Amino acid sequence: MKKYILEITVFLCGAIGMMLELIAARVLSPYIGSSNLIWTTIIGVMLTSMSIGYWMGGKIADKNPNVNVLSKLLILGAIASSFIPILEVNFVGQLVKLLGNLELVALISSTIVFGIPSFILATVSPYAVKLKNADKNNIGKLSGKISSISTAGSIVGTFVSGFWLIPNLGVRAIILSVIILLLILAVILYQNKDKKFFLSISIITVSVLVMQYIAIIMFNNDNPDIIADVDSQYSRIWVKEINTGEIDYKTLYVDTGLESYVNKETNEMGAKYLNFYDLFNYYNPNFDDVLMIGGAAYTYPTHYLKEYSDKRIDVVEIDSKMTELAKEYFELDYNNPRLRIFHQDGRSYINTTTNKYDAIVLDAFKGMNAPFELTTYEAVKNMYNTMEDKGVLITNIISSIEGKESDFIKYEYSTYKKIFDDVKVFQVREELDKEERQNLILVGIKGNTNTYDENRYMHLLKNEIKDFSSDYGIVTDNYCPIGT
Repeated sequence: MKKYILEITVFLCGAIGMMLELIAARVLSPYIGSSNLIWTTIIGVMLTSMSIGYWMGGKIADKNPNVNVLSKLLILGAIASSFIPILEVNFVGQLVKLLGNLELVALISSTIVFGIPSFILATVSPYAVKLKNADKNNIGKLSGKISSISTAGSIVGTFVSGFWLIPNLGVRAIILSVIILLLILAVILYQNKDKKFFLSISIITVSVLVMQYIAIIMFNNDNPDIIADVDSQYSRIWVKEINTGEIDYKTLYVDTGLESYVNKETNEMGAKYLNFYDLFNYYNPNFDDVLMIGGAAYTYPTHYLKEYSDKRIDVVEIDSKMTELAKEYFELDYNNPRLRIFHQDGRSYINTTTNKYDAIVLDAFKGMNAPFELTTYEAVKNMYNTMEDKGVLITNIISSIEGKESDFIKYEYSTYKKIFDDVKVFQVREELDKEERQNLILVGIKGNTNTYDENRYMHLLKNEIKDFSSDYGIVTDNYCPIGT
């Protein structure tokens, strides 16, 4: 056996373990989301699986310290990993429909889909310690060395996956690479290879590759409306074409959430709440520059450029893949001189920009899974300071008006009231019950406004909840019970 092959194997298995942990969220997010609770569940399951794997690996190594057994463990890891794409289609999606409880689905799915390969990979490190045949006086030093190598692999796997592999190769290509790499390591490690071994490894290799092809066919058959399935540094994104019976829509999904949709033929924005963003023209009719935080498919910026032909809009969208998809599928006029796009975190942009705006439109929230850093007093105060006098901040919030699902709007209303001279809340769909989660529009007004053309906006203004109030405290960077 080559001198450093065990160390290389331990390093690569450590890297693969972290790759699986990162792609777990990508595989599961279209079905169960990517909230803090979901991430907590995934990490907890993976750590539990690894802990059991370390323990079992040591026991197996003590009973049978044979490098061929380690090779077979790597083959098992490859086989277990090959089931991930098939289980995504046939297991995770069905489990969501059966159970409904997303945290429970996350626990079960993580355990079965990713826990098993993580468990197998974790057996490698203690097995390598046993195979190195250290004497009792050096066992501590050797264990520390192997653990350090495995952790170094995990570090490299984390950075390489997060910064390069996921946004450039995608989840399916990474899984395929993991399978092939584990099989190659298994072949290299196995001693006294004979025809039977090569026949077995050939059959296994062909089988797992066929499984990947079958998984792609099954996914496409199960999701015929998906025209693009893209992994970015931040999300798994689906572009779908959906027929409602009357209108064909082109939609953009991020995780489980519908982010944007447009009429396929006219390219007009479909979400009713987006019309309420035009209220800045009612409260501040002399505006020139608007900032939008959260571009997604850029359906509102596209509307804005058509509606206000002499005005400018800046869009802050953290994910450049969103912009690429908007150009390709949603007719974004990327080269319009009145449009500037900043691929940057929204809070970071607000903290550092020297630009001043007459209105800010905040469309980065996804229900209670909002980026908390944009919900706090400090963030909203910075937005206030970024606006000119008579500036208007308009935010879309998914929350109920009353009841147990109303925390988000009540916390934000209290926070906005602490900062703005006037705050208003609008119910997008007035026919919905007040205890039902829905789109609510929160408007913060800086200074005294000069409203005009009330008739033009009456269909929006009539939806104001004039008696809205909140006794909740404000949310801060130090304490924020909402968001992820």
